[in-house]
Amino acid sequence: MKLYQSLGPNPRVVLMYLAETGLALDRQFVDIMAAENRRPDFYAKSPLGHTPFLELDDGSHIAESIAICEYLAETHAANELLGATPEQRARTRMFVRIVDQLVVVPMTAGFRGAEGLPMFRDRVLCLPDAAADLKRLAASGLEAVNNIIGAGPWIAGERFSLADIILYAFVEFGAMVGQPPDPALTHLAAWRDRVAARPSAAASANPQQGIGELA
Repeated sequence: MKLYQSLGPNPRVVLMYLAETGLALDRQFVDIMAAENRRPDFYAKSPLGHTPFLELDDGSHIAESIAICEYLAETHAANELLGATPEQRARTRMFVRIVDQLVVVPMTAGFRGAEGLPMFRDRVLCLPDAAADLKRLAASGLEAVNNIIGAGPWIAGERFSLADIILYAFVEFGAMVGQPPDPALTHLAAWRDRVAARPSAAASANPQQGIGELA
């Protein structure tokens, strides 16, 4: 298998998942700044031109970070990050969807309509007139997640999960693109410090690290 990755929070989700599980994959870096992901041959592998995507041994492809992590959990790694029981896996997926809908979607759209507009305006539909409101939606989502975390330690309670990985990747992304979390969200701040202390946080910070070194 080969993982095609790039800059950005979604590729970081998969890199952090790999670091948590110890699973090694051959990896190739895609230069999205140069629009390598907008070429016709790329769309043949990733339907929306998104990174990351996983190329399987039979030549087929799986795109989207959550789908890739779930596939790897089912086929190559233990299920700790999804959950050991149907109930745990359902709760993980519940929080993954909450984070995705309340934080990821509005944060990404807000970025593309504002700071990211020069890069994305000719690639995807951008909403500059709605950017400020989309950022407000993302901030409201972070407030909701802060309340869910509470005393924690993790989103799903005592178990670190894929939902924590996704949230962390986008909290860090938001902090770099003008959407930092409100310091008043103290549960989220403490949670962020706990995740940052995990080796996988540092291991996933550089998407080009290890390219060509893994078999």
